[in-house]
Amino acid sequence: MPAPPAAHRIETHPEPRRVRVTVGGSTVADSARALALTEGSLPTRWYIPREDISAPLEPNEKRTTCPFKGEAAHFSVAGEEAVAWSYEDPIEQVSEIRELVAFYNERVDIELDPAVS
Repeated sequence: MPAPPAAHRIETHPEPRRVRVTVGGSTVADSARALALTEGSLPTRWYIPREDISAPLEPNEKRTTCPFKGEAAHFSVAGEEAVAWSYEDPIEQVSEIRELVAFYNERVDIELDPAVS
């Protein structure tokens, strides 16, 4: 598959800060191993290892397809429907996000520890 156009560039890097995700005031994920993904003009998304997610991931029937990443399965978490997703078999260019879980920043609270100097 060809590389994404420059205007829709996807980059990933290990997030050096601890990432906490809360839903309705309850912590559902806490990770020092998150992967930050930036994609074009979209907000940064943090992909978290499943072992760092403390709330059950309840499979949801929602599926979405991204031409730059592949097909995503969605999950309901802490009573929020389809609030998280995962690429179980992403395209090769973003294989590092395989089976990691991201949350919709707009629907959960995401806190990053202050940067360490």
